[in-house]
Amino acid sequence: MATVATGALLWQRYQDWLYYHPGLGLYLDISRMRFDDALVSQLQPKFDRAFADMRALEAGSIANPDEHRMVGHYWLRNPALAPNRSIATEITTTIDSIADFAQKVHSGAIHPPQGEKFTDLIAIGIGGSALGPQFVSEALAATDAPLNIHFIDNSDPAGIDRVLSRIHHRLNTTLVVVTSKSGGTPEPRNGMIEVQTAYSAQNLDFAAYAVAVTGVGSHLDGVAEAAGWIARFPMPDWVGGRTSELSSVGLLPAALQGIDIQGMLAGAKEMDIATRTPDIKTNPAALLALAWYASGNGKGEKDMVVLPYKDSLLLFSRYLQQLVMESLGKEDDLDGNKVYQGIAVYGNKGSTDQHAYVQQLREGIANFFLTFIEVLHDREGNSPEIDPGVTSGDYLSGFLQGTRQALYENNRDSITVTIPSVTPQTVGALIALYERAVGLYASIVNVNAYHQPGVEAGKKAAAVILQLQTDAVAALKSAAAPMTLEELATKAGAPDRVEAIYKILRHLQSNDRGVTFTGDVSKPGSLMVAWVAKG
Repeated sequence: MATVATGALLWQRYQDWLYYHPGLGLYLDISRMRFDDALVSQLQPKFDRAFADMRALEAGSIANPDEHRMVGHYWLRNPALAPNRSIATEITTTIDSIADFAQKVHSGAIHPPQGEKFTDLIAIGIGGSALGPQFVSEALAATDAPLNIHFIDNSDPAGIDRVLSRIHHRLNTTLVVVTSKSGGTPEPRNGMIEVQTAYSAQNLDFAAYAVAVTGVGSHLDGVAEAAGWIARFPMPDWVGGRTSELSSVGLLPAALQGIDIQGMLAGAKEMDIATRTPDIKTNPAALLALAWYASGNGKGEKDMVVLPYKDSLLLFSRYLQQLVMESLGKEDDLDGNKVYQGIAVYGNKGSTDQHAYVQQLREGIANFFLTFIEVLHDREGNSPEIDPGVTSGDYLSGFLQGTRQALYENNRDSITVTIPSVTPQTVGALIALYERAVGLYASIVNVNAYHQPGVEAGKKAAAVILQLQTDAVAALKSAAAPMTLEELATKAGAPDRVEAIYKILRHLQSNDRGVTFTGDVSKPGSLMVAWVAKG
Protein backbone atom coordinates (compact mmCIF):
# COMPACT_ATOMS: atom_id res chain seq x y z
CA MET A 1 0.00 0.00 0.00
CA ALA A 2 2.62 2.48 -1.07
CA THR A 3 0.12 4.86 -2.69
CA VAL A 4 -3.19 6.35 -1.67
CA ALA A 5 -6.02 3.85 -2.15
CA THR A 6 -9.41 4.66 -3.61
CA GLY A 7 -12.34 5.59 -1.41
CA ALA A 8 -13.95 2.15 -1.74
CA LEU A 9 -10.73 0.34 -0.84
CA LEU A 10 -10.13 2.64 2.12
CA TRP A 11 -13.67 2.06 3.39
CA GLN A 12 -13.12 -1.68 3.21
CA ARG A 13 -9.74 -1.41 4.90
CA TYR A 14 -11.29 0.76 7.62
CA GLN A 15 -13.86 -1.93 8.34
CA ASP A 16 -11.27 -4.70 8.20
CA TRP A 17 -8.96 -3.09 10.77
CA LEU A 18 -11.38 -1.15 13.00
CA TYR A 19 -11.37 -2.23 16.65
CA TYR A 20 -14.32 -1.42 18.92
CA HIS A 21 -14.68 -2.01 22.65
CA PRO A 22 -18.41 -2.00 23.49
CA GLY A 23 -17.94 -1.65 27.24
CA LEU A 24 -15.78 1.44 26.95
CA GLY A 25 -17.18 2.79 23.69
CA LEU A 26 -13.58 3.03 22.43
CA TYR A 27 -12.61 2.74 18.77
CA LEU A 28 -9.11 2.17 17.41
CA ASP A 29 -8.49 2.75 13.71
CA ILE A 30 -5.11 1.79 12.20
CA SER A 31 -6.41 1.58 8.63
CA ARG A 32 -4.45 4.66 7.59
CA MET A 33 -1.15 3.00 8.49
CA ARG A 34 0.51 1.47 5.44
CA PHE A 35 1.14 -2.18 6.24
CA ASP A 36 0.02 -5.34 4.52
CA ASP A 37 -0.96 -8.87 5.50
CA ALA A 38 2.53 -10.13 4.73
CA LEU A 39 3.98 -7.99 7.54
CA VAL A 40 1.31 -9.22 9.96
CA SER A 41 2.20 -12.84 9.12
CA GLN A 42 5.90 -12.08 9.45
CA LEU A 43 5.38 -10.58 12.91
CA GLN A 44 3.06 -13.30 14.20
CA PRO A 45 5.86 -15.32 15.92
CA LYS A 46 7.15 -12.15 17.58
CA PHE A 47 3.66 -11.34 18.82
CA ASP A 48 3.23 -14.88 20.12
CA ARG A 49 6.37 -14.37 22.17
CA ALA A 50 5.19 -10.93 23.28
CA PHE A 51 1.88 -12.31 24.51
CA ALA A 52 3.79 -14.97 26.45
CA ASP A 53 6.10 -12.32 27.89
CA MET A 54 3.12 -10.31 29.10
CA ARG A 55 1.61 -13.37 30.77
CA ALA A 56 4.91 -13.98 32.57
CA LEU A 57 5.10 -10.33 33.60
CA GLU A 58 1.65 -10.40 35.14
CA ALA A 59 2.49 -13.66 36.89
CA GLY A 60 5.36 -11.96 38.72
CA SER A 61 8.50 -12.72 36.72
CA ILE A 62 11.51 -10.47 37.29
CA ALA A 63 11.28 -7.81 34.60
CA ASN A 64 13.65 -5.14 35.93
CA PRO A 65 17.06 -6.86 36.08
CA ASP A 66 18.85 -3.72 37.25
CA GLU A 67 16.96 -3.76 40.55
CA HIS A 68 15.79 -7.40 40.49
CA ARG A 69 12.17 -6.30 40.66
CA MET A 70 8.86 -7.55 39.45
CA VAL A 71 6.76 -5.14 37.41
CA GLY A 72 3.19 -5.25 38.65
CA HIS A 73 1.25 -2.16 37.62
CA TYR A 74 -1.44 -4.46 36.17
CA TRP A 75 -2.15 -5.80 39.65
CA LEU A 76 -3.10 -2.31 40.82
CA ARG A 77 -6.48 -2.49 39.06
CA ASN A 78 -6.99 -6.21 39.65
CA PRO A 79 -5.38 -7.31 42.94
CA ALA A 80 -6.54 -10.89 42.32
CA LEU A 81 -3.75 -11.12 39.72
CA ALA A 82 -1.02 -10.38 42.28
CA PRO A 83 1.42 -13.26 42.78
CA ASN A 84 0.72 -13.50 46.51
CA ARG A 85 -1.87 -12.51 49.08
CA SER A 86 0.44 -10.00 50.77
CA ILE A 87 0.70 -7.86 47.64
CA ALA A 88 -3.03 -8.14 46.94
CA THR A 89 -3.81 -6.99 50.48
CA GLU A 90 -1.34 -4.13 50.20
CA ILE A 91 -3.07 -2.90 47.05
CA THR A 92 -6.61 -3.01 48.41
CA THR A 93 -5.61 -1.58 51.78
CA THR A 94 -3.80 1.33 50.14
CA ILE A 95 -6.74 2.17 47.87
CA ASP A 96 -9.12 2.08 50.83
CA SER A 97 -6.77 4.25 52.87
CA ILE A 98 -6.52 6.80 50.07
CA ALA A 99 -10.31 7.01 49.73
CA ASP A 100 -10.72 7.36 53.49
CA PHE A 101 -8.02 10.01 53.75
CA ALA A 102 -9.49 12.06 50.90
CA GLN A 103 -12.96 11.89 52.43
CA LYS A 104 -11.63 13.12 55.78
CA VAL A 105 -9.76 15.97 54.11
CA HIS A 106 -12.88 16.98 52.17
CA SER A 107 -15.10 16.85 55.26
CA GLY A 108 -12.63 18.72 57.44
CA ALA A 109 -12.03 15.79 59.77
CA ILE A 110 -8.41 16.20 58.73
CA HIS A 111 -7.73 19.92 58.61
CA PRO A 112 -4.90 22.44 58.90
CA PRO A 113 -4.02 23.78 62.38
CA GLN A 114 -5.24 27.26 61.44
CA GLY A 115 -8.29 26.46 59.36
CA GLU A 116 -11.42 24.36 59.07
CA LYS A 117 -10.44 22.76 55.75
CA PHE A 118 -7.55 22.52 53.35
CA THR A 119 -8.10 24.65 50.26
CA ASP A 120 -5.06 23.84 48.13
CA LEU A 121 -2.67 21.01 47.39
CA ILE A 122 1.00 21.14 46.41
CA ALA A 123 2.13 17.95 44.70
CA ILE A 124 5.91 17.52 44.69
CA GLY A 125 7.37 14.88 42.39
CA ILE A 126 9.38 14.25 39.25
CA GLY A 127 8.89 12.24 36.06
CA GLY A 128 6.00 9.80 36.34
CA SER A 129 5.27 11.05 39.84
CA ALA A 130 4.30 14.36 38.27
CA LEU A 131 3.38 13.72 34.63
CA GLY A 132 0.63 11.22 35.42
CA PRO A 133 -1.04 13.32 38.13
CA GLN A 134 -0.76 16.43 35.93
CA PHE A 135 -2.36 14.69 32.97
CA VAL A 136 -5.21 13.28 35.07
CA SER A 137 -5.80 16.60 36.82
CA GLU A 138 -6.03 18.46 33.52
CA ALA A 139 -8.31 15.79 32.09
CA LEU A 140 -10.67 15.14 34.98
CA ALA A 141 -10.54 17.69 37.81
CA ALA A 142 -13.65 19.82 38.13
CA THR A 143 -13.39 23.61 38.06
CA ASP A 144 -14.75 23.60 41.62
CA ALA A 145 -12.55 20.75 42.85
CA PRO A 146 -12.32 20.34 46.64
CA LEU A 147 -8.62 21.26 46.48
CA ASN A 148 -6.83 23.42 43.95
CA ILE A 149 -3.71 21.52 42.90
CA HIS A 150 -0.29 23.01 42.16
CA PHE A 151 2.72 21.04 40.95
CA ILE A 152 6.40 21.38 41.78
CA ASP A 153 8.09 19.03 39.34
CA ASN A 154 11.51 20.56 38.78
CA SER A 155 14.47 22.01 40.63
CA ASP A 156 14.02 25.45 39.03
CA PRO A 157 14.00 28.06 41.82
CA ALA A 158 12.01 30.57 39.77
CA GLY A 159 9.43 27.92 38.93
CA ILE A 160 9.08 27.01 42.60
CA ASP A 161 8.69 30.69 43.46
CA ARG A 162 5.88 31.05 40.92
CA VAL A 163 3.96 28.17 42.46
CA LEU A 164 4.42 29.44 46.00
CA SER A 165 3.50 33.00 45.04
CA ARG A 166 0.12 31.82 43.73
CA ILE A 167 -0.83 30.42 47.13
CA HIS A 168 1.21 32.65 49.42
CA HIS A 169 -1.79 33.83 51.44
CA ARG A 170 -3.30 30.33 51.55
CA LEU A 171 -0.20 28.46 52.58
CA ASN A 172 -1.75 27.90 56.00
CA THR A 173 -4.56 25.91 54.36
CA THR A 174 -2.42 24.09 51.80
CA LEU A 175 -1.72 20.36 51.99
CA VAL A 176 1.59 19.08 50.60
CA VAL A 177 2.11 15.63 49.06
CA VAL A 178 5.76 14.66 48.56
CA THR A 179 6.23 11.70 46.20
CA SER A 180 9.54 9.87 45.95
CA LYS A 181 10.04 6.12 46.01
CA SER A 182 13.48 6.27 47.61
CA GLY A 183 13.36 9.71 49.14
CA GLY A 184 16.77 10.38 47.67
CA THR A 185 15.83 11.59 44.20
CA PRO A 186 17.19 15.16 44.06
CA GLU A 187 14.26 16.99 42.42
CA PRO A 188 11.48 16.02 44.88
CA ARG A 189 13.90 16.32 47.80
CA ASN A 190 14.85 19.83 46.67
CA GLY A 191 11.23 20.80 46.18
CA MET A 192 10.37 19.50 49.65
CA ILE A 193 13.13 21.54 51.27
CA GLU A 194 12.10 24.67 49.35
CA VAL A 195 8.49 24.25 50.46
CA GLN A 196 9.52 23.51 54.05
CA THR A 197 11.44 26.78 54.00
CA ALA A 198 8.36 28.65 52.78
CA TYR A 199 6.25 27.17 55.59
CA SER A 200 8.89 28.05 58.18
CA ALA A 201 8.96 31.64 56.89
CA GLN A 202 5.29 31.88 57.84
CA ASN A 203 5.88 30.16 61.20
CA LEU A 204 3.96 27.10 60.07
CA ASP A 205 4.83 23.58 61.21
CA PHE A 206 5.44 21.79 57.91
CA ALA A 207 4.74 18.37 59.43
CA ALA A 208 1.14 19.41 60.10
CA TYR A 209 0.62 19.91 56.36
CA ALA A 210 2.72 17.12 54.87
CA VAL A 211 1.95 13.70 53.40
CA ALA A 212 4.48 11.24 51.97
CA VAL A 213 4.05 8.78 49.11
CA THR A 214 7.16 6.65 49.25
CA GLY A 215 8.64 3.21 49.62
CA VAL A 216 8.16 1.54 52.98
CA GLY A 217 11.34 2.04 54.98
CA SER A 218 12.78 4.62 52.57
CA HIS A 219 14.66 7.70 53.71
CA LEU A 220 11.56 9.84 53.10
CA ASP A 221 9.43 7.35 55.02
CA GLY A 222 11.77 7.69 57.98
CA VAL A 223 11.76 11.49 57.80
CA ALA A 224 7.96 11.62 57.66
CA GLU A 225 7.56 9.19 60.53
CA ALA A 226 10.09 10.93 62.76
CA ALA A 227 8.61 14.38 62.14
CA GLY A 228 5.03 13.22 62.57
CA TRP A 229 3.67 14.03 59.12
CA ILE A 230 -0.10 13.73 58.69
CA ALA A 231 0.05 10.48 56.70
CA ARG A 232 2.28 8.13 54.73
CA PHE A 233 1.17 6.03 51.75
CA PRO A 234 3.27 3.20 50.32
CA MET A 235 4.73 3.29 46.82
CA PRO A 236 5.43 -0.35 45.90
CA ASP A 237 8.90 -1.19 44.64
CA TRP A 238 7.30 -3.23 41.83
CA VAL A 239 5.75 -0.12 40.25
CA GLY A 240 7.91 2.07 38.04
CA GLY A 241 7.39 5.81 37.93
CA ARG A 242 6.07 5.91 34.35
CA THR A 243 3.46 3.24 35.16
CA SER A 244 2.55 4.57 38.60
CA GLU A 245 -0.50 6.72 37.87
CA LEU A 246 -2.92 4.06 39.13
CA SER A 247 -0.89 3.50 42.29
CA SER A 248 -0.83 5.76 45.34
CA VAL A 249 1.32 8.13 43.26
CA GLY A 250 -1.60 9.15 41.07
CA LEU A 251 -4.63 7.98 43.02
CA LEU A 252 -3.94 10.13 46.09
CA PRO A 253 -3.80 13.52 44.34
CA ALA A 254 -6.71 12.48 42.11
CA ALA A 255 -8.87 11.50 45.08
CA LEU A 256 -8.00 14.74 46.87
CA GLN A 257 -9.29 16.62 43.81
CA GLY A 258 -12.56 14.69 43.95
CA ILE A 259 -11.79 12.53 40.90
CA ASP A 260 -13.43 9.11 40.81
CA ILE A 261 -10.42 6.83 41.31
CA GLN A 262 -12.54 3.68 41.28
CA GLY A 263 -13.77 4.68 37.83
CA MET A 264 -10.17 5.07 36.62
CA LEU A 265 -9.25 1.66 38.01
CA ALA A 266 -12.35 0.07 36.48
CA GLY A 267 -11.59 1.52 33.04
CA ALA A 268 -8.00 0.30 33.22
CA LYS A 269 -9.10 -3.15 34.35
CA GLU A 270 -11.53 -3.44 31.45
CA MET A 271 -8.84 -2.41 28.98
CA ASP A 272 -6.39 -4.87 30.57
CA ILE A 273 -8.84 -7.67 29.87
CA ALA A 274 -9.14 -6.60 26.24
CA THR A 275 -5.38 -6.31 25.76
CA ARG A 276 -4.67 -9.79 27.13
CA THR A 277 -6.29 -11.38 24.09
CA PRO A 278 -3.53 -13.32 22.29
CA ASP A 279 -4.73 -12.26 18.85
CA ILE A 280 -3.37 -9.26 17.00
CA LYS A 281 -6.55 -8.19 15.27
CA THR A 282 -8.80 -8.24 18.33
CA ASN A 283 -6.26 -6.81 20.79
CA PRO A 284 -6.09 -2.98 20.65
CA ALA A 285 -2.64 -2.78 22.25
CA ALA A 286 -1.31 -5.32 19.75
CA LEU A 287 -2.80 -3.26 16.93
CA LEU A 288 -0.96 -0.18 18.20
CA ALA A 289 2.29 -2.12 18.49
CA LEU A 290 1.80 -3.45 14.94
CA ALA A 291 1.21 0.06 13.60
CA TRP A 292 4.26 1.46 15.39
CA TYR A 293 6.42 -1.34 14.04
CA ALA A 294 5.13 -0.91 10.49
CA SER A 295 5.65 2.84 10.47
CA GLY A 296 9.17 2.81 11.87
CA ASN A 297 10.40 -0.43 10.31
CA GLY A 298 10.72 -1.86 13.80
CA LYS A 299 13.52 0.61 14.48
CA GLY A 300 11.69 3.76 15.52
CA GLU A 301 12.53 5.46 12.23
CA LYS A 302 9.48 7.71 12.51
CA ASP A 303 8.33 9.91 15.38
CA MET A 304 4.97 9.56 17.08
CA VAL A 305 3.00 12.81 16.95
CA VAL A 306 0.04 12.79 19.36
CA LEU A 307 -2.84 15.19 18.72
CA PRO A 308 -5.76 14.98 21.13
CA TYR A 309 -8.73 16.95 19.82
CA LYS A 310 -9.89 17.95 23.30
CA ASP A 311 -8.46 20.64 25.53
CA SER A 312 -8.70 18.48 28.64
CA LEU A 313 -6.35 15.93 27.04
CA LEU A 314 -3.67 18.54 26.37
CA LEU A 315 -1.08 16.80 28.56
CA PHE A 316 -1.62 13.31 27.13
CA SER A 317 1.28 13.73 24.71
CA ARG A 318 3.61 14.71 27.57
CA TYR A 319 2.45 11.73 29.58
CA LEU A 320 3.02 9.39 26.63
CA GLN A 321 6.38 10.98 25.95
CA GLN A 322 7.82 9.55 29.14
CA LEU A 323 5.92 6.26 28.99
CA VAL A 324 7.06 5.51 25.43
CA MET A 325 10.51 7.07 25.28
CA GLU A 326 11.78 5.95 28.68
CA SER A 327 10.43 2.45 28.09
CA LEU A 328 11.62 1.96 24.52
CA GLY A 329 14.70 4.16 24.26
CA LYS A 330 17.42 1.53 24.74
CA GLU A 331 20.96 1.18 23.44
CA ASP A 332 21.11 -2.60 23.87
CA ASP A 333 18.59 -5.32 23.17
CA LEU A 334 17.97 -8.31 25.43
CA ASP A 335 20.77 -10.23 23.71
CA GLY A 336 23.33 -7.48 24.28
CA ASN A 337 23.33 -6.20 20.70
CA LYS A 338 23.65 -2.47 20.01
CA VAL A 339 20.28 -1.53 18.54
CA TYR A 340 19.57 2.09 19.59
CA GLN A 341 15.83 1.57 19.80
CA GLY A 342 13.12 4.06 20.64
CA ILE A 343 10.21 6.12 19.32
CA ALA A 344 10.31 9.89 19.76
CA VAL A 345 6.99 11.36 20.93
CA TYR A 346 5.74 14.92 20.72
CA GLY A 347 2.45 16.74 20.33
CA ASN A 348 0.11 19.36 21.67
CA LYS A 349 -3.57 19.41 20.70
CA GLY A 350 -5.92 19.80 17.77
CA SER A 351 -6.96 21.95 16.15
CA THR A 352 -4.33 24.30 17.58
CA ASP A 353 -1.52 22.48 15.82
CA GLN A 354 -3.23 22.84 12.46
CA HIS A 355 -2.06 26.44 12.79
CA ALA A 356 1.36 25.39 14.10
CA TYR A 357 3.32 22.43 12.77
CA VAL A 358 0.77 20.55 10.65
CA GLN A 359 2.12 22.48 7.65
CA GLN A 360 5.40 20.61 8.03
CA LEU A 361 3.63 17.34 8.79
CA ARG A 362 1.80 17.48 5.48
CA GLU A 363 4.45 18.92 3.21
CA GLY A 364 7.79 18.61 4.99
CA ILE A 365 9.94 15.65 5.89
CA ALA A 366 7.82 12.51 6.34
CA ASN A 367 9.59 11.34 9.50
CA PHE A 368 6.51 10.72 11.65
CA PHE A 369 3.17 9.03 12.04
CA LEU A 370 0.31 10.80 13.71
CA THR A 371 -2.05 9.65 16.45
CA PHE A 372 -5.37 11.49 16.60
CA ILE A 373 -7.31 11.26 19.86
CA GLU A 374 -10.96 11.90 19.05
CA VAL A 375 -13.66 12.60 21.66
CA LEU A 376 -17.21 12.21 20.39
CA HIS A 377 -19.09 14.12 23.10
CA ASP A 378 -18.64 17.87 22.69
CA ARG A 379 -19.79 19.32 25.99
CA GLU A 380 -22.40 19.16 28.74
CA GLY A 381 -25.54 20.89 27.51
CA ASN A 382 -26.42 22.22 24.09
CA SER A 383 -24.06 24.02 21.73
CA PRO A 384 -25.00 27.23 19.91
CA GLU A 385 -24.89 27.22 16.13
CA ILE A 386 -21.82 28.95 14.73
CA ASP A 387 -23.14 28.63 11.21
CA PRO A 388 -26.58 27.29 10.22
CA GLY A 389 -26.72 23.72 11.51
CA VAL A 390 -23.03 23.76 12.54
CA THR A 391 -21.55 24.03 16.05
CA SER A 392 -17.99 24.65 17.24
CA GLY A 393 -17.80 20.93 18.04
CA ASP A 394 -18.72 20.15 14.43
CA TYR A 395 -15.85 22.34 13.33
CA LEU A 396 -13.45 20.48 15.64
CA SER A 397 -14.60 17.14 14.27
CA GLY A 398 -14.26 18.46 10.74
CA PHE A 399 -10.74 19.71 11.43
CA LEU A 400 -9.73 16.26 12.66
CA GLN A 401 -11.19 14.40 9.71
CA GLY A 402 -9.90 16.95 7.23
CA THR A 403 -6.37 16.85 8.64
CA ARG A 404 -6.39 13.05 8.66
CA GLN A 405 -7.48 12.99 5.01
CA ALA A 406 -5.04 15.69 3.90
CA LEU A 407 -2.14 13.89 5.55
CA TYR A 408 -3.05 10.52 4.06
CA GLU A 409 -3.37 11.98 0.59
CA ASN A 410 0.26 13.07 0.91
CA ASN A 411 1.44 9.65 2.11
CA ARG A 412 1.46 10.49 5.83
CA ASP A 413 0.23 7.70 8.10
CA SER A 414 -2.08 8.10 11.09
CA ILE A 415 -3.84 6.22 13.86
CA THR A 416 -7.13 7.39 15.36
CA VAL A 417 -8.23 6.52 18.89
CA THR A 418 -11.83 7.51 19.60
CA ILE A 419 -13.49 7.67 23.01
CA PRO A 420 -17.07 8.71 23.75
CA SER A 421 -16.11 11.32 26.37
CA VAL A 422 -13.36 12.18 28.82
CA THR A 423 -14.31 10.32 31.99
CA PRO A 424 -12.40 8.50 34.73
CA GLN A 425 -13.19 5.22 32.95
CA THR A 426 -11.90 6.32 29.54
CA VAL A 427 -8.81 8.00 31.00
CA GLY A 428 -8.01 4.82 32.93
CA ALA A 429 -8.53 2.83 29.73
CA LEU A 430 -6.19 5.06 27.73
CA ILE A 431 -3.49 4.69 30.35
CA ALA A 432 -3.85 0.90 30.33
CA LEU A 433 -4.00 0.73 26.52
CA TYR A 434 -0.68 2.49 26.06
CA GLU A 435 1.02 0.71 28.96
CA ARG A 436 0.26 -2.62 27.30
CA ALA A 437 1.15 -1.38 23.81
CA VAL A 438 4.57 -0.29 25.07
CA GLY A 439 5.13 -3.67 26.70
CA LEU A 440 4.15 -5.62 23.59
CA TYR A 441 6.20 -3.44 21.25
CA ALA A 442 9.26 -3.75 23.50
CA SER A 443 9.00 -7.51 23.35
CA ILE A 444 8.61 -7.48 19.57
CA VAL A 445 11.81 -5.44 19.12
CA ASN A 446 13.56 -7.39 21.90
CA VAL A 447 14.28 -4.64 24.43
CA ASN A 448 13.47 -4.35 28.14
CA ALA A 449 10.73 -1.77 28.70
CA TYR A 450 11.11 -1.78 32.46
CA HIS A 451 14.55 -0.45 33.23
CA GLN A 452 16.17 2.90 32.45
CA PRO A 453 19.97 2.81 32.68
CA GLY A 454 20.25 6.05 30.72
CA VAL A 455 18.30 7.95 33.37
CA GLU A 456 20.52 6.55 36.10
CA ALA A 457 23.61 7.52 34.11
CA GLY A 458 22.40 11.12 33.99
CA LYS A 459 21.82 11.17 37.74
CA LYS A 460 25.30 9.83 38.40
CA ALA A 461 26.86 12.40 36.09
CA ALA A 462 24.98 15.20 37.87
CA ALA A 463 26.28 13.96 41.21
CA VAL A 464 29.83 14.13 39.85
CA ILE A 465 29.27 17.77 38.82
CA LEU A 466 27.97 18.69 42.26
CA GLN A 467 30.97 17.06 43.90
CA LEU A 468 33.20 18.97 41.49
CA GLN A 469 31.49 22.18 42.61
CA THR A 470 32.27 21.39 46.24
CA ASP A 471 35.91 20.67 45.43
CA ALA A 472 36.35 23.75 43.22
CA VAL A 473 34.78 26.12 45.76
CA ALA A 474 36.95 24.69 48.53
CA ALA A 475 40.06 25.17 46.39
CA LEU A 476 39.01 28.70 45.48
CA LYS A 477 38.35 29.68 49.06
CA SER A 478 41.78 28.46 50.12
CA ALA A 479 43.63 30.37 47.39
CA ALA A 480 45.74 33.32 48.46
CA ALA A 481 45.24 35.21 45.20
CA PRO A 482 43.12 35.14 42.03
CA MET A 483 44.05 32.36 39.62
CA THR A 484 43.25 31.13 36.16
CA LEU A 485 40.63 28.48 35.59
CA GLU A 486 43.35 26.02 34.61
CA GLU A 487 45.19 26.69 37.88
CA LEU A 488 41.98 26.25 39.86
CA ALA A 489 41.14 22.99 38.11
CA THR A 490 44.60 21.64 38.96
CA LYS A 491 44.29 22.79 42.57
CA ALA A 492 40.85 21.11 42.79
CA GLY A 493 42.33 17.84 41.56
CA ALA A 494 40.45 17.94 38.25
CA PRO A 495 42.85 19.33 35.61
CA ASP A 496 40.81 17.78 32.78
CA ARG A 497 37.53 19.36 33.93
CA VAL A 498 38.28 23.04 33.26
CA GLU A 499 35.18 23.63 31.16
CA ALA A 500 32.87 22.09 33.77
CA ILE A 501 34.49 24.14 36.53
CA TYR A 502 34.10 27.31 34.45
CA LYS A 503 30.38 26.65 33.98
CA ILE A 504 29.93 25.87 37.67
CA LEU A 505 31.65 29.10 38.70
CA ARG A 506 29.77 31.13 36.09
CA HIS A 507 26.51 29.90 37.60
CA LEU A 508 27.66 30.76 41.13
CA GLN A 509 28.82 34.20 40.03
CA SER A 510 25.48 34.89 38.34
CA ASN A 511 23.72 34.17 41.62
CA ASP A 512 26.02 36.28 43.80
CA ARG A 513 27.49 33.22 45.51
CA GLY A 514 30.98 34.59 46.24
CA VAL A 515 32.69 34.01 42.87
CA THR A 516 34.16 36.93 40.93
CA PHE A 517 35.75 37.02 37.47
CA THR A 518 38.12 39.60 36.07
CA GLY A 519 39.09 39.80 32.43
CA ASP A 520 37.36 39.38 29.09
CA VAL A 521 34.24 37.25 29.64
CA SER A 522 34.11 36.43 25.94
CA LYS A 523 37.44 34.61 26.37
CA PRO A 524 37.01 32.28 29.36
CA GLY A 525 40.60 31.07 29.13
CA SER A 526 41.85 34.57 29.97
CA LEU A 527 39.71 35.04 33.08
CA MET A 528 41.03 35.28 36.59
CA VAL A 529 38.75 33.93 39.30
CA ALA A 530 38.65 34.67 43.02
CA TRP A 531 36.45 34.15 46.05
CA VAL A 532 34.98 37.16 47.83
CA ALA A 533 33.47 36.30 51.19
CA LYS A 534 30.23 38.06 51.97
CA GLY A 535 30.35 40.43 54.89
